[in-house]
This record gives sequence, structure tokens and C-alpha cells, in this order.
Amino acid sequence: QVQLVESGGGLVQAGGSLRLSCAASGRTISDYAMGWFRQAPGKEREVVATINRSGRDTFYSNSVKGRFTISRDNAMNMVYLQMNGLKPEDTAVYYCAANQGLPVVTPRSYDHWGQGTQVTVSS
Repeated sequence: QVQLVESGGGLVQAGGSLRLSCAASGRTISDYAMGWFRQAPGKEREVVATINRSGRDTFYSNSVKGRFTISRDNAMNMVYLQMNGLKPEDTAVYYCAANQGLPVVTPRSYDHWGQGTQVTVSS
């Protein structure tokens, strides 16, 4: 079983950048497709980006495409989300998740979740 811990969230002005990190333990993340999801108050959890086991294939939601970059370091058991050009609508709790299947976009397909890290973007 893999355990996930996110870090790197915080308060940033619009147009700024943050880099989220997801540290995995208990099992190598090379066994998992990984995803970043977010949930704003009163809204459903939504996919931000996914990455396959090797890191060669990535997916981005339309709302973050061109601004965010997902990456992974299987040797270090880490997953990252580089967020540039942040907007107030990016404000949410961001979660890292692991899936032993394909890097799909539906949250319910992911078996393992971190506790989340808050990202707040001020206008």
C-alpha cells in the first residue's frame, strides 16, 4: 500500500507560481499511474493532470493546459505539479492520487490519496 503526502501549497498572487510535491512511501510509485486533483469549496473534486507509470504520457484539464506541468521521479518516489500563471480560479485544495490501472481522469478510479494541500491565489 502506498502512502502519499503533498506539500508546497500556499498563498500566491495572481500570475505567480507554485510547485507542489507529492512524496510517496510504502511502495514504489512506478507501480502506479499518478494524478493531481483539486477541490474548491462547494464544488466536486476534479482532475488537474495525470501521468502514466513511465512519465511519458500526460493529460491536462483544459483549464490548466499550458500553465501547469506534471512530472514524476520514480527513483525518488516523487510526483510534482509545477503551476505557473496562477489565477484566482485555481484556488482549491490539491490532492495527489495513485492508481494501479490507467491514468484515467475520474477520481473514483484512484485508490490512494494524500491529505491535500491548500492553494490560494489572490487577485
